[in-house]
Amino acid sequence: MTESQIREITEQYYFNVFKRLPIVLERGEGTRVWDMDGNEYIDFLAGIAVNSLGHCPPSVVRAIQEQTGQLMHTSNIYYSRQQAELLEKMATMFGLEKIFLCNSGAEAVE
Repeated sequence: MTESQIREITEQYYFNVFKRLPIVLERGEGTRVWDMDGNEYIDFLAGIAVNSLGHCPPSVVRAIQEQTGQLMHTSNIYYSRQQAELLEKMATMFGLEKIFLCNSGAEAVE
């Protein structure tokens, strides 16, 4: 897909609530991102406070690849080793007796 096709499709379907920068990103590494023309930028937004780890940190990529080869997502209806380990770590770290893991549902309207 070309840069102009990406912009055209995005403008057609995206409900815009802010002004966008005229850059079509293709890849990222650490704090740097590249557009489709190979221009390099420093990404100071960090995913707008969502992804403060930077783009594609090798340790995170490896962990995601390993985990997606086992389980991608499970409901709280099931037990899993990963959830048990996370619950124990969080409860100990924050001094809590119980932890409830969930999402807010707000992403459904974003």
